[in-house]
Amino acid sequence: MPRDSRAYTGGHFELQLDGHGTTSYLKSVDGGHVKINPVDEPIGPHSTRVKHSSTTDVEPFTIECGMSGSYEVLRLIERSWKSKFKAFNGAITHADFNLRSVFEHQFFEALLTETTFPTLDGGSKDAAYLKFKIQPQRVKMRYDTGGKRLQPQQMSAKQKQWVASRFYFTIDGVDDMHYTNKLESFTIKQGTKKLSTGEARMGEIEPTKLEFPNLSGTISLARAGGLMRWYEETVQDGRRDDKAQKTGAIEYLGPDDKTLFAIHLYEVGLISAQIGASSANQDGMKRVKFELYVGRMELDPTKPPGMA
Repeated sequence: MPRDSRAYTGGHFELQLDGHGTTSYLKSVDGGHVKINPVDEPIGPHSTRVKHSSTTDVEPFTIECGMSGSYEVLRLIERSWKSKFKAFNGAITHADFNLRSVFEHQFFEALLTETTFPTLDGGSKDAAYLKFKIQPQRVKMRYDTGGKRLQPQQMSAKQKQWVASRFYFTIDGVDDMHYTNKLESFTIKQGTKKLSTGEARMGEIEPTKLEFPNLSGTISLARAGGLMRWYEETVQDGRRDDKAQKTGAIEYLGPDDKTLFAIHLYEVGLISAQIGASSANQDGMKRVKFELYVGRMELDPTKPPGMA
């Protein structure tokens, strides 16, 4: 069987936002397809029914990317969390075995709807990836045989800057929280509402409620003195004045301990702090699992060298 050098290859694709090359490494891309909403209507007094199409829905894109070249994604997240909504356009280009463009999935008037940050674990050796969803108002598909050549989709040295074990977590006024060894994955959600008017088959997308999640993590019991004092004051004794809520930050670090980007936390309160289960002849380190609520988050897209 002859080989077709233009055959589609599932692992070669590239994302652009408003004309900017966004990342040189995408781990996965899914969605962005159009679906019709059928209508089933009766005809007069008869049992016959007629089906026809009415409005359409566009599935959100789900994208998972590395840190290399993702500065435009971070800026998009920053604006969204500050309610500075601005619909954006973009495209996902799929390539053949030779990295030549063969198919382009364009999207228009899109909004960011979800951002998921990975689990951080001081003992992990894995690379970290940012996962996000974008909801377009409309999409267009275009075949582009023999098109431009994409950048190599390899795990570059820049991508290896972001690993799950390199982070720094602090809560202002709570001692030793930077010894936190693990923070669970969390997702920020931006609600949207579809507005259909007149004869338009694809309605307009408008933003609604922005939801910030709780944060969960663990810290060594030997380093949890400040956390347990905060627990005693606010959870056990019920202190609810302004000082009961804190500010804090999650800094995502490179191998040189320089900040790649940071998430600032506001109106942080303690929900629970629980000492892990104990058993005889236990060799593992005793840890405290905590859960926090967060009223607001702000992303600081620090732009270190090598982040395009």
